[in-house]
Amino acid sequence: MPVSAVSAPFDASRPQTRAFAIAWACALAFYFLEYAARSAPAVMIPELSQSFGVSPLGVSSILGMYYYTYSTTSLIAGVLLDRLGAKYVVPAGMAILGVGCLVFTLPAPAMGDIGRLLQGAGSAFAFTGAVYLAAHGFSAQRLATAIGVTQCLGMLGGTAGQLGVGPLIHGPLSVTGFWTMLGVVVLLVSALLLTLTPKEPRAAAQGSGLSGMLATYKIVLSNPQSYLCGLVAGLLFVPTTIGDMVWGVRFFQEDKLFSYQSAVFAASMVPLGWVFGCPLLGWLADTLHRRKLALASGVIVMLLCAIQLAYTPLPMPPWLTLLLFGIASGSAMIPYTIIKEVNPDSVKGSATGAINFLTFSVTALVGPIFASRFGKTLGSSEDIATHFRQAGLFWVVLIALALVASLLLKETGRPKTGG
Repeated sequence: MPVSAVSAPFDASRPQTRAFAIAWACALAFYFLEYAARSAPAVMIPELSQSFGVSPLGVSSILGMYYYTYSTTSLIAGVLLDRLGAKYVVPAGMAILGVGCLVFTLPAPAMGDIGRLLQGAGSAFAFTGAVYLAAHGFSAQRLATAIGVTQCLGMLGGTAGQLGVGPLIHGPLSVTGFWTMLGVVVLLVSALLLTLTPKEPRAAAQGSGLSGMLATYKIVLSNPQSYLCGLVAGLLFVPTTIGDMVWGVRFFQEDKLFSYQSAVFAASMVPLGWVFGCPLLGWLADTLHRRKLALASGVIVMLLCAIQLAYTPLPMPPWLTLLLFGIASGSAMIPYTIIKEVNPDSVKGSATGAINFLTFSVTALVGPIFASRFGKTLGSSEDIATHFRQAGLFWVVLIALALVASLLLKETGRPKTGG
């Protein structure tokens, strides 16, 4: 999920420009692997339950640790890049992710918690770092394209983390083997990124101490619109990050009686939809010059898809509904644009760091509620159809709340007029 949009003036005469572009291409692998690590557990909950010696509900609790550190580390990722540059910060974040994957292989619940905490902390630097490097390696005319490519690679990683990993762990690799392989690959790419990223001459740190670092966040977090942006984005992301990427496969297996392969295929359609939905909804918001209209359009489609999935009023296969849901959920990116536009130009990077913190704080809060209410009873309910509908209604209510909250946002997309 995007963290920051750190930008810098583009100077085509700088010899480092091409080096930054090459480093950005390497950072794309970081974002891809980060999303794969985030989504892969959805296809291995029974195996993780056996490995850690906990119930599926316990696995859900372990997996949710990711979002605690991801949200909090998002607040400092952009600040560290601004102050220290990308040479060491981005590879360090990737190394933390790699270590987290390796720790996750150890068969103890505490190690699972630590592994996911490390994965979340390291992952917070993925999109931030990629955008930072892109801003130094591309002109303003090409930067939006580079950021769009970055987003798409992350979403493809989410799809691979489900659709690709499922056959792997039931074929040539064990669950432990997968996480070991992923950790080693991440660490190797981290070393490559450290080698390729140019070192920037850094001026003296701006501001003074901690107060200087937090000054921009004080501006952003004093604006009520910032909280609304975070609430809307969080309520739109949580059905995908928790409903699909944690519980999706299990719910389709237990409540819909899908085969494992069919459940994995259906759940993987949501991140695949993001690949198209994020740039599509962003383009729509720019073309209409109406952020709220584009946002509401996506949310309404999400709401209709959630109702369709839970109650099946139309004869549509679940995978198609989930693909459309994933495309529409690209609207969750629009509050990331709005929060920049409702805050001063001088705090754009901190604004996106703040919304990421707020967004995934919602995820961290809602995840345990859904797990205790519906995940705990998964597989034990005699009326599986009703159980699936009630779980679906939970997400319908959250999406409806997001729609109501979005009406309170300021419209920032109107083109400026002279006079």
